[in-house]
Amino acid sequence: MGDKLRFGILGCGVIGPHHARAITSLDDAEVVAVADVVPERARKLASEYGCRWYNDLSDLLSSATPDVVCICTPSGMHARNAVAVLEAGKDVVVEKPIDVTLEAADQLISAQRATGRKVAVISQHRFDPATQAVRDAAESGRFGRLTSGSAEVRWWRSQSYYDSGGWRGTWELDGGGVLINQAIHSIDLLQWLMGPVVEVTAYTGLLAHERIEVEDTAVAILRFASGAIGNIVATTAAYPGLTARITVHGDHGSAVIDDDKLDYFHIASNGDAGADYGAGGSGNQAEKVMEEYGATTSSPGAGADPGSLSMAHRDQIQDFIEAIREDREPLVNAEEGRKALAIILGTYESARTGKPVRIQE
Repeated sequence: MGDKLRFGILGCGVIGPHHARAITSLDDAEVVAVADVVPERARKLASEYGCRWYNDLSDLLSSATPDVVCICTPSGMHARNAVAVLEAGKDVVVEKPIDVTLEAADQLISAQRATGRKVAVISQHRFDPATQAVRDAAESGRFGRLTSGSAEVRWWRSQSYYDSGGWRGTWELDGGGVLINQAIHSIDLLQWLMGPVVEVTAYTGLLAHERIEVEDTAVAILRFASGAIGNIVATTAAYPGLTARITVHGDHGSAVIDDDKLDYFHIASNGDAGADYGAGGSGNQAEKVMEEYGATTSSPGAGADPGSLSMAHRDQIQDFIEAIREDREPLVNAEEGRKALAIILGTYESARTGKPVRIQE
């Protein structure tokens, strides 16, 4: 392995270019090849980065000899593509979700264990300073006993968005709608901050779009292993679209992450936790907390523009490179990537059956 880790990218549509920008922004990584079943997309991305292009994964693996391949194909193809990369002796980065079924996810996990290679599943917002601050506070018990949490993704996607690709809005390749495609990041963060989800009760609906098989609106109630409760509200039918919001509450403090920024943070001092009516939302400590993480509450969120989205991927890819060089697990490995998928599939099952569903471990 040379000084720079050589990356290949499979899938040059919407998300592949973000991976390319993230990789080339790092000193110890480079894009050496891209592949796509649509030659024009592969040729275009290759011309931007001065690398080779191919029509399929097998040619990329045999001709370009990358160290790592990023899987940016439709969701229902993720595991099978990743397994092929692992069996070729390469490490792999899988764009979210890990796949659309637990069976496929488990096949990928088995292949990773059998080959001993590294796998990362994209959940780039775990690397945001706001998320890191809340995670550290939750793990250290500064919020006290966690009591409730929520993930709210109230976005808008037009009909033309769903019409733009034949795989969008299908169970086979998209795996679902707003939950698995848009809200999965917030769902992953919620369970990472609050702890494992053990049960879900949900409703879903297709309320504002046509010609798709899946939901554009979902509401779920969660029960966490700790005994805390929570909820998910997710939609691509809330025009003109609002910010994604995650809240964490405990009996000694609360935090709110809005648009990937720490909007509110308060930890009780020694005396004020016993106040009958609390602080009423006053005493926001977010700015001070962010200073400790080398950021500010006004830093732009990772979804603000395409460039910032790429930079959020950059931090996770940097962690992956370090995991390879240090021979450790990346922060979001395949097992971690499976967790959000299990919650989402449990939500779909509850919506179909009208009953609470235990989350499969």
